[in-house]
Amino acid sequence: MRSNKIAAIIGLQWGDEGKGKLVDILTEKYDVIVRSTGGANAGHTIYREAKKIVFHLIPSGMMHKDKICIIGNGVVAHLPTLIEELNTLKSLGAKIAGRLFISDRAHIVFDFHKIIDGMQEEKKGGSNVGTTRRGIGPAYTDKISRIGIRMGELRNFESFSKRFMENVRMARVMYGNFEYDENHELNYLKSIMPEILPLIINTEHYLHEAYKKGKSILIEGANGTMLDIDHGTYPFVTSSNASIGGAIAGSGLPAQINPVIGILKAYTTRVGGGPFPTELHDETGKYLREKGGEFGSTTGRPRRCGWFDAVVARWTCVINGATEINLTKLDVLSGLKKIRIATAYELDGKKLDSLPYSTEDFARITPIYEEMEGWDEDISKCAHFKDLPPAAQKYIKKIEKLLGCPIKYIGTGTGAKDLIKM
Repeated sequence: MRSNKIAAIIGLQWGDEGKGKLVDILTEKYDVIVRSTGGANAGHTIYREAKKIVFHLIPSGMMHKDKICIIGNGVVAHLPTLIEELNTLKSLGAKIAGRLFISDRAHIVFDFHKIIDGMQEEKKGGSNVGTTRRGIGPAYTDKISRIGIRMGELRNFESFSKRFMENVRMARVMYGNFEYDENHELNYLKSIMPEILPLIINTEHYLHEAYKKGKSILIEGANGTMLDIDHGTYPFVTSSNASIGGAIAGSGLPAQINPVIGILKAYTTRVGGGPFPTELHDETGKYLREKGGEFGSTTGRPRRCGWFDAVVARWTCVINGATEINLTKLDVLSGLKKIRIATAYELDGKKLDSLPYSTEDFARITPIYEEMEGWDEDISKCAHFKDLPPAAQKYIKKIEKLLGCPIKYIGTGTGAKDLIKM
């Protein structure tokens, strides 16, 4: 049964928490699915008949034939990637016309942004952030510098072309005469206009009108709150607000969002550089990576793995006003004799009551762990909480108590049916 409400699904760690799966499941209850922030640096993975499907820009809800999907104003869109995903949808038999729209206010990621992204990372040397090199940061830089080019400008291609060429010229003034064929990209963009232009609308107006008509809306977050430009481990973050603030600003929807569903893995991972207090460099870390398939859906990079960090999770629950939790990949922990949870931090012998400001302090943190019994049982077939091994039940209840937020969903595998609803 659908309800007239606005809900959001937000990652509460460093991304890769499994948001795509829950969006795929909850889409049945909502009429409109909105992607509000980020770009092709995010990847949401869903499974259909054992086939893995990854979307980087298009909301996961497109796999449901009767849903409307929106790429919101807060997204930066790389159009070749969008075309690739449209072709994937067509190959799967999905209808696109009248179902997928992109905001005329969303900014465009060009290939020269990707080149600049790589150049910036190289120049940083050992201090690089570990970006996906998808051009996301440079595109957001242009947006904030007020020289960015928005989707709506494609409607007047002659005017768009002049702005595009001027931005390429300015980029070369700043970064040198880098190798790049701007005419090739411009000609490519012109060739795909018949596919792109019908998708471009004022999505903010569309969403408000849909809501007034009684439609329910699900906002699909990208990345994770610990990668948020304001609230994450700066500067090892993404270039947008990956928290609830980005969901509001990046969709144009009001702040009355309820529920706010936070996604947490039963352990912790991150990709790229930056502090990670509970990271494991031993066989357990390798076990989590291999069993959990912890390789980036966007880059294929191996993810860094560690114990569940309740300090981070408490912080992100508060930042987002999380009303409920989806705990994912509990099945990955099966087979571990002992499981640890970081319940607090110490810095220079003093217990901290919040996350430190600087990455230098973050790197010197000593996590305080609580150790719990593990379990050997395969839990992938567990349909109810009571079916889980007692040790797994205790682990879930402990996390729930530490966070002060109810766990409503528990992931026990990759499939849509591998989910316990509390």
